[in-house]
Amino acid sequence: MPTSYLEIVELPDGRIALRRAEDEESLVVLDFSADAKAFLQGQHIEVAKAMLNVGVQMAGKLAEGDFDHAQGPRVLH
Repeated sequence: MPTSYLEIVELPDGRIALRRAEDEESLVVLDFSADAKAFLQGQHIEVAKAMLNVGVQMAGKLAEGDFDHAQGPRVLH
């Protein structure tokens, strides 16, 4: 798979998207509720950047086979 640059953009509807720089299609979209935005006091874009950064790092570890699958049961909250 060719390497492409990723960018984080705010969409016209306020959602935050991760996409390839040369493509308009979103790979991941984050949608913060009005309550979450209020709680974050306008810093939701910084939180989205951090979330997407960790997600990309995790995807890289998975692609390299550098992820320990023996971590026990996966609990999603």
